[in-house]
Amino acid sequence: MTDQPIFEADYVERRSRLTTFFRALLAIPHYIALWLWGMVAALAVVVAWFALLFTGRWPQGLYDFVAGFLRYSTAVSGYVALLTDEYPPFSPDAAGYPVRIRIPPAKAQYDRLKVLLRFLLVIPVYVIAYAMQIVWSVGTFIAWFVIVILGRQPKGLQDMIVLGLSYQQRAYAYMFLLTEDWPPFTDPPAALAAGPQGGSLRSAPATGAPEATGPWTAPGSTPPPAAPGGLTGGDPLDG
Repeated sequence: MTDQPIFEADYVERRSRLTTFFRALLAIPHYIALWLWGMVAALAVVVAWFALLFTGRWPQGLYDFVAGFLRYSTAVSGYVALLTDEYPPFSPDAAGYPVRIRIPPAKAQYDRLKVLLRFLLVIPVYVIAYAMQIVWSVGTFIAWFVIVILGRQPKGLQDMIVLGLSYQQRAYAYMFLLTEDWPPFTDPPAALAAGPQGGSLRSAPATGAPEATGPWTAPGSTPPPAAPGGLTGGDPLDG
């Protein structure tokens, strides 16, 4: 079973010129909420680091709190990045929002060595996430002008923004200790999650094929392919 989150963004071509024009102003209340929530979440991650180091387990309450922050931050980031016109809720439960991240439940046991060395292992992930932030920021900048002028979002720009924002948010999951393996460069194929923390991942449409037995395989779909080496799903401490 993988512990990797799944990023999803629904595409709608027609967009609001008015809310796009004022998007930065409309997002101000969420910036304030993110800042306040983020400070508490950072403290929760520090406490979780010690808990993971000594027990190999996430305290369930802390896990839910940090995962909720990441889900909320993903919804807000998707709104700011012009992936949707729908105003995000002030809630950790963004399951029905057009831009969302599905986070699986906490694992029963985590590798303490990976936790101890996370500050070193996270360096390449941080570098890639920084580059991907530039990618989605440039895409958003271009999309703002296109939407304001044409009232629509080109699919190519949507995909560019999704590529950058998806990696950034999944990298945050690694930085926040919610996952213990490097995030793959792109999202794995759609799979369904188990447990209330992440909610159900989007399943592939029913095709009449029998369900696979793996808990992370969507009905009617094939299991995700094995990730290649390098920074695509594993890290140097995998045995």
